[in-house]
Amino acid sequence: MDFNVKKLASDAGVFFSRAMQFTEEKLGQAEKTELDAHFENLLARADSTKNWTEKILRQTEVLLQPNPSARVEEFLYEKLDRKVPSRVTNGELLAQYMTEAANDFGPGTPYGKTLIKVGETQRRLGAAERDFIHSASINFLTPLRNFLEGDWRTISKERRILQNRRLDLDACKARLKKAKAAEAKAAAVPDFQETRPRNYVLSASASALACCVHGASLPVGVNAECLSTSPTLISFPVALWSPQLWSDEVEKAEHELRLTQTEFDRQAEVTRLLLEGISSTHVNHLRCLHEFVESQTNYYAQCYQYMLDLQKQLGRFSGTFVGNAESTSPPPAAASPPAVAAASLPAVPTIPVVPTIVGVPSTVAESVLNPNEVKPPASGTRKARVLYDYEAADSTELALLADEMITVYSLPGMDPDWLIGERGNQKGKVPVTYLELLS
Repeated sequence: MDFNVKKLASDAGVFFSRAMQFTEEKLGQAEKTELDAHFENLLARADSTKNWTEKILRQTEVLLQPNPSARVEEFLYEKLDRKVPSRVTNGELLAQYMTEAANDFGPGTPYGKTLIKVGETQRRLGAAERDFIHSASINFLTPLRNFLEGDWRTISKERRILQNRRLDLDACKARLKKAKAAEAKAAAVPDFQETRPRNYVLSASASALACCVHGASLPVGVNAECLSTSPTLISFPVALWSPQLWSDEVEKAEHELRLTQTEFDRQAEVTRLLLEGISSTHVNHLRCLHEFVESQTNYYAQCYQYMLDLQKQLGRFSGTFVGNAESTSPPPAAASPPAVAAASLPAVPTIPVVPTIVGVPSTVAESVLNPNEVKPPASGTRKARVLYDYEAADSTELALLADEMITVYSLPGMDPDWLIGERGNQKGKVPVTYLELLS
């Protein structure tokens, strides 16, 4: 194992110097190099982009997959670099249950037929949801994740390096400031060489000790072993450094400051370029957002069309269930004797093709509910606004256009889900669910 003690000691010294500088800055005991206003704005914009991107990403994942356990499972598969298994959507699962129930109740019964129709629509809705989730994941979620896991990690790394370069720069500035202050103080006192006795020789170990105490380099010809053998270590005053020693220390500090300033400027430029790239990130995310909206629009348009088709299919035979239940209402007072006799008979458990009036022969009912022959009642008509477009299934129905106004009324014995609608000279049956009754 290659274990470099010198490198370890050097790294430890750098770390200690940075920690001291950071602590003194927090305590207000050291000066801090401030970045320019434009750079600070870039940093704030980058942080804001990162924070909002994370929130949008998480909430979009919740929108696409409300089940938290399923999201955790997908996250684990993604981290393990494995393909996420296909998952049945809620609509597809509901369609499966409805189909099985229809087969159990009988696919030929009215309930079974309706279950099959609704189940097929739910299956189509589930398939549309699956396509929407897949499209949103590729076109919207993936670019957001790539930014957080790629570009933002690079920006964060370069920002940490810039912070370390700034701490080194400020530490060098502090050392240079102290060295200049000490040089000025040494220049103000008499030279020790002029005031010492003629037979006094300044030991090299004393000079070395002073250099170590004040962070200066050892003089030429002095090694570290002298520091433990000289008898003058304790009594030598550090203040007796000559101005020349302090001049050398100032020159060394200035040289280190120039080097750290160059490194800081270079790292600041690299970080600035990365931060300015956030604008390109916004453009990319804007394009992805448009694609997400388009996918969501297509998804809801498909769902709306599927439900309209289902509503039309159910509306065409919604009146076929009227004859399945017995009527407890008395026959009309003006009914003819044959009609009264028919009212006393039990309801026939068959499914008629057209709505029937309980207690009235089928021929009479057909003639009453023929839109071209019926007349509006003297009272009981209402205005209605059409909510959705509706295509007439046959000649007895009235085609509708969204937002138009029509007159509607009901006839005795009609299916409650249908009304008679009039628009000028046109007349026909209209589904209640497509109308908003106004008065």
